[in-house]
Amino acid sequence: MNVLVTGGTSGLGLAMASALARAGAMVALTGRSGQRASSVAAELPGAVGVELDVRDESSVASAVEQAWSRLGGIDMLVNNAGIGMRTVNPRFMTHAQGFWEVPVGAFRGVIETNLTGYFLVAREVTPRMLAAGSGRILNISVSDSTMYRAGFVPYGPSRAGSEALSRIMAADLRDTGITVNLLLPGGATVTGMLPLDAVPEGREFLEPAVMGPPIVWLASDDAAGVHDERIVAVDFERWLRDRNSRV
Repeated sequence: MNVLVTGGTSGLGLAMASALARAGAMVALTGRSGQRASSVAAELPGAVGVELDVRDESSVASAVEQAWSRLGGIDMLVNNAGIGMRTVNPRFMTHAQGFWEVPVGAFRGVIETNLTGYFLVAREVTPRMLAAGSGRILNISVSDSTMYRAGFVPYGPSRAGSEALSRIMAADLRDTGITVNLLLPGGATVTGMLPLDAVPEGREFLEPAVMGPPIVWLASDDAAGVHDERIVAVDFERWLRDRNSRV
């Protein structure tokens, strides 16, 4: 299985790329810094690093071509690259900012990365998968509450938009041999998006490694044909048992 993981140098992306590589997948992980991506990839078996700015069409085209060439094809795309509320309001965990206070440039930056970026990378990869006759697209999302929480413009709308985009992609690609699914941690997770020095004392957080078991399964033969599902990582084992009992 050849897998392209966007935003794979840290956080959820790195956790997924690491789990996939350890499971035997060939992984291309991306980051805005090609040097950083290559350095991180060098620590994983069979992985390569690729420079990618998901906001830029030419960067997307170049990165997909490079990943396709270096891996010998892309069987699975993991759309993960994103930026969080810290880029808009560094104190978002303790001091909510009204949507009318959000700078326009900051709003556009999050939307272009978290939503338009998913579209651009999937748009570049999909024709190649269609020509190959198969492929898997996995879009990373967040809990519903994050999408409408006070003070979460523009991050909430960006992730709500990516969920709608994913569902439409699944509808458009139904019966083509390409599957589209959503995966989310299921709670606040310790990543670079979260300022741990500014969160309420005693609050517990998930570790990025929670994404490992579901991503490895979604890349396996057992997941062939799984389509238009929304999988919550913390509930993955129960979800899988329920699914197996139905099939």
